[in-house]
Amino acid sequence: MPKADINKAGWEQSEFPILCETCLGNNPFIRMTKQEFGRSCGTCARPFTVFRWNPGSGARYKATVICQTCAKVKNVCQTCLLDLEYGLPTQVRDTALGRQTEAPTSDVNREYYAQNMENNMANGTKSMMQLGGKTSSAGKEMLKELARTNPYYKRNRPHICSFFAKGECKRGDECPYRHEKPVENELSHQNIKDRYHGNKDPVAHMILTNYAAAQGLKPPEDESIMSLFLSSLPASITEADIRTHVVNSLPHMPSSQFKSVVHVEKTRCAFINFKDRVSAERAAEAWANGLDIDGQRVSARWGRGKKGVAKASASLSSPTTATTTA
Repeated sequence: MPKADINKAGWEQSEFPILCETCLGNNPFIRMTKQEFGRSCGTCARPFTVFRWNPGSGARYKATVICQTCAKVKNVCQTCLLDLEYGLPTQVRDTALGRQTEAPTSDVNREYYAQNMENNMANGTKSMMQLGGKTSSAGKEMLKELARTNPYYKRNRPHICSFFAKGECKRGDECPYRHEKPVENELSHQNIKDRYHGNKDPVAHMILTNYAAAQGLKPPEDESIMSLFLSSLPASITEADIRTHVVNSLPHMPSSQFKSVVHVEKTRCAFINFKDRVSAERAAEAWANGLDIDGQRVSARWGRGKKGVAKASASLSSPTTATTTA
């Protein structure tokens, strides 16, 4: 048995892959090839059982790219790396729920961590996505609105023909690849580790940006605005409490990115100032549907820039000036 070899003790064997409905395909009868220890996992680098199949007529062959342990830790499909419950990138899900797993993103200790998680789950311990504190109602509502409930089989189409892109394909309709011109943008540059860990995923960023804009949190044109305005805060909240809730709601953001928190107790509002514009935009995406603080929904809006404050001051002072002149 392979497990008898001490060098293969941490390698993974499985009988059937963990797949979403889209990757599995619309064909009720699927043939799969199984290759034990066929490749190393795209995230933890441990050899695992690779499955390969054709999801349907006119589709390309698909294969598993990460091991089952890593898929269970994040509750994702072994092929597309999308969340199995919502059909969304892990960065979108984790941003909405305010969660972050402890899985290492570097090569150091990745295999050790994966083996520990495999042992914990074998002993009945829940995955990292099932552990943790309470989930905010705002995050749940956000995921319900963004969830992809129906399979999207268009994602299984063949890849673009590289010869057609160069104008050299002579197979015509017999070519098994798509005859389309490739589109070069940030969405065409993705990698497994970033998608899995939810780190700078361009697809997730596009989804979160569009959702924030739909909720009235489109980033202002003034690049100097790097603050967000929280209103309807609980009456008993303190500045320290606000800082704690804000930091906990953005687990992917280092605390060093927060510049200051200004609490206006009389009007039950606060200004959250960030050190750079990118951090402010990430916070706006996470708080697009509001922020739960002590069981109360708090709304978030972009702050005003210096020009906006100057205009507001001028509009308030103009009637007095006009009266004085008259």
